[in-house]
Amino acid sequence: MTETVDVAVVGAGQAGLSISHELRHAGIEHVVLERGRVGETWRGRWDSFCLVIPNWTVRLPGAPYRGGDPDGFMPRDDIVAHLVDYAGSFGAPVRGGVNVSALDADDDGGFVLRTSAGTFRARQVVLASGGYQKPHRPPAAAQLPASLHVIDAEDYTNPRGLPPGPVLVVGSGQTGCQLAEELVEAGRDTSIACGRAPWIPRRLEGRDTIAWAVETPFFETTLADLPSPRARLGANPQASGGRGGHDLNYRTLQTLGVNMLGHLIGVEDGVAHFAPDLAECVAFGDARYADLCGLIRKSCGARGVAPPEMPPPPPFRARPAERLDLTGFGAVICTSGFRPDYASWVRLPSAFDDLGFPIQQGGTSTAVEGLHFMGVHFQRKRRSATFLGVAEDAAVLGERIAARKRRA
Repeated sequence: MTETVDVAVVGAGQAGLSISHELRHAGIEHVVLERGRVGETWRGRWDSFCLVIPNWTVRLPGAPYRGGDPDGFMPRDDIVAHLVDYAGSFGAPVRGGVNVSALDADDDGGFVLRTSAGTFRARQVVLASGGYQKPHRPPAAAQLPASLHVIDAEDYTNPRGLPPGPVLVVGSGQTGCQLAEELVEAGRDTSIACGRAPWIPRRLEGRDTIAWAVETPFFETTLADLPSPRARLGANPQASGGRGGHDLNYRTLQTLGVNMLGHLIGVEDGVAHFAPDLAECVAFGDARYADLCGLIRKSCGARGVAPPEMPPPPPFRARPAERLDLTGFGAVICTSGFRPDYASWVRLPSAFDDLGFPIQQGGTSTAVEGLHFMGVHFQRKRRSATFLGVAEDAAVLGERIAARKRRA
């Protein structure tokens, strides 16, 4: 079967649904192809997963959050239900259970999408498969014993789903810290191999830190503002939305009894080796907190309001081990972030940079005519890959797609 459409959108998460809303509003024929169900990526999160940014930041096009708990943090199943309801609210033309295996250029200047439901031809394509596509493991993880249970964060469900024994978490961004906290609170002997990650206090003077940050240029940061394109791969700030939202960082994990380690550098004969850089990792996060404090003070000064009290972090004292015998360990969980995976199925190599990110401006490819993206890290700004920025990006991209159709 071959079907022809004006626009094909790949992915039915918040990014794909947001651009679908704008296309529907503009009267542009399109189809949303989804390998699973609406919100499939969210469905695959671990059992206790919840948002780390408050519910009021969920700002889908035409549907800002109107629930009864704006300062709360939606759990996984509520996020999925929210997206399903949103898709139904404007009749998003989602085709579920359709896996797109290849995207090629068509001879007539359009595109061919080869899928499990047949072939689609489209004049324009929006890749909205999200910012979290392929789990990344540090090179040293390849040296872990084959007998050890090694999984990525996306395969973790809950502490009971792991074999008995101590657990090593590799990676200390939001996910790594949340899993380490859950594991140690469940009574598991837990170690975490740390890296350079920022952190924020959950609240400043009773107000969520995200609310303070939104009033600064923090979420307005563009790719050009970063020290290098690779900075897009940096970890999100350590914090938690669990149990109503609370602080979660290196200091809180240490207090809970998590064994804090430097970054994993190798494994030999069943013994993991770690760099002596835990203090540097903590200092990096503290410096990013100081940067944010500076932004908040400056923003408050410009508006003529008093800034919140932002106390400096207490000293961090640790003498981390540089070796860990993995004998008897139940599992290793890799939480070292994600990398783009477009190249595995998009046969348009000129469309991506050497890190695998799209070469684009405002969501539109500058290398391949008619190709667009949604939900990319720093697509337009730091907020682009979050619920906070998706409506703004969809409005800009929707107009670009409509303008190109008018010119055709």
